[in-house]
Amino acid sequence: MQHSTCVCCRTVAHIKQMAASKTDSSPPCKGSSSGHQNVSSCKPQWSGMKGTFAMGCLVEVMLSLIHLCLSCLTDPDRGQVTRLEAEATIPPVASPSQPLRIVSLEEEQDKCKGMWELICVVNANVFCNFLCIDNGPCKHICNVVEGNVVCSCLSGYTIMADGISCEDINECVTDTHTCQRREHCLNTVGSFKCLQELSCQPGYELKDGECVDIDECERGTHSCKVNFVCQNTEGSFYCESKQRCMDGFLQDPEGNCVDINECTSLPEPCKPGFNCINTVGSYTCQRNMLTCSRGYHSNEDGTRCVDVDECQTGVHRCGEGQVCHNLPGAYRCDCKMGYQYDAFSRSCIDINECWNYPGRLCQHTCENTPGSYHCTCSSGFHLSYDGKHCEDVNECDTSPCSQECANVYGSYQCYCRQGFQLAEDGHSCKDIDECTQSAGILCTFRCVNVPGSYQCACPEQGYTMAANGRTCRDIDECAIGTHNCSAAETCYNIQGSFRCLSFECPSNYRKVSDMRCERISCFNYLDCQNTPVRITYYQLNFQTNIVVPAHIFRIGPSPAYAGDNIILTIIKGNEENYFSTRRLNSYTGIVYLQRQVKEPKDFLLDVEMKLWRQGTYTTFLAKIYIFITAHAY
Repeated sequence: MQHSTCVCCRTVAHIKQMAASKTDSSPPCKGSSSGHQNVSSCKPQWSGMKGTFAMGCLVEVMLSLIHLCLSCLTDPDRGQVTRLEAEATIPPVASPSQPLRIVSLEEEQDKCKGMWELICVVNANVFCNFLCIDNGPCKHICNVVEGNVVCSCLSGYTIMADGISCEDINECVTDTHTCQRREHCLNTVGSFKCLQELSCQPGYELKDGECVDIDECERGTHSCKVNFVCQNTEGSFYCESKQRCMDGFLQDPEGNCVDINECTSLPEPCKPGFNCINTVGSYTCQRNMLTCSRGYHSNEDGTRCVDVDECQTGVHRCGEGQVCHNLPGAYRCDCKMGYQYDAFSRSCIDINECWNYPGRLCQHTCENTPGSYHCTCSSGFHLSYDGKHCEDVNECDTSPCSQECANVYGSYQCYCRQGFQLAEDGHSCKDIDECTQSAGILCTFRCVNVPGSYQCACPEQGYTMAANGRTCRDIDECAIGTHNCSAAETCYNIQGSFRCLSFECPSNYRKVSDMRCERISCFNYLDCQNTPVRITYYQLNFQTNIVVPAHIFRIGPSPAYAGDNIILTIIKGNEENYFSTRRLNSYTGIVYLQRQVKEPKDFLLDVEMKLWRQGTYTTFLAKIYIFITAHAY
């Protein structure tokens, strides 16, 4: 406060000195022809006014300025003061934001021009420096920008709607935090914290940010039975029996002591060569008395019996021409391949493979030989390289047929070219009247017989012969441009003909595509529900021989949602009751043909679908052109 008073005193002295040195040629204050200074264009021009002033110093400076100004206005010739309308408004101490202002003079004397400019300069500089004293009206940071107070906030805060106050930014909500994965964001005043997320393993619980053991015994969450006592462990527990068992015994789940069978529970209770015998509470080991049967002998340890290989040791009794084969505990004398042992003669005799394996050795005929067999083939075949199978002989190589020969398995067959048939002799061919014999199968419309063949014909209009020469292909008049539809009509091709269709949208509808109209507006809630929101045109083409009932059209909302429900109604075009509707499920329905249409006929069905979705009905209209034509040729 002492520093501010000294600055104030020097400032007053400086003002008086400047007022005395001002000349009549000094220009008035900037921004006003009358000498008033616009505070918004305030620029510090006097270095003596920089610094911090107390409010009392400000009042003293302003009063000194007014006093000098009034004395300057004294007229020396008439000894009186020229009339001055001036008012100096000194802001109260509690309102530093109110500016100091000088009311304009009615008569400005030339001698005071310099003085008023001095007053303006001092007033503007004092105002500019005192706007942000004690942070001004701002809660955080105060700045003066072009004569206006601009408030700003510290980091972590944002300015409020009043332009003065600041509020905390919740970085966790605005997603401006820098927490990593598996970290939890916690907002603080002006900042935030990242806390590590913890998850505890079974047997532990989270407490004060740490995993601590759960005492299941104390909480009573253990599963120990009556004869057991719960003992807590780190992360778990175990059940300890109240009764202790002696060695050789084990407690069962009920707490009873039962004998342990060491002979089965231990991996090797006794040494090799000893047998284990279980006793109550213990076991004993007794030496084995190993006795091997015929064909076996004990091993080197005397622990088990092993087979004697009579064939390898040469103790067998197989005769000449026989082969010894070892068996577990014995051996067998076998005859060579193609022979078998005869017990009466005690010798090996030839095997008749053809009798023993009929139909399995040879494909055709089997002939037995000593120790083996031989295969032969029937007429029309020859024996293959494996000596067992028979291969067919191709008789057609000798050209036994007049036209075509086909080799068959073990023989051959003569046949004729297309348009001819085999004669009674089985070799020559004669012409076939295909049109008479086929009974309309060869040609879809009309058959014309020609020598050795036939030709198919199509109707004169609407069809052309297909590439296969048998079926008639429909002519697409719409694609090749032979129709007579106007520019406003759309050509639609049907079997054997075409139709000119007009797709117009009714009033209050606009055309959004070639086949779709959408409603522009509706007048009330009832009108919105009952009038179609969309009208779509479809074209279907079927033949008179279609099997009924036939599903011809499937309808439903796309996409469909749970809770959707539709109602299908044919509101127009079904006067003869050829068609009907049926729902497949709550959101899908079909239009089907329920009666046979025997003659070609055109239909235009108006099928209305009402969609019930989330408590509101929406209507859609499908206008379906159905053309029943004669069956394809």
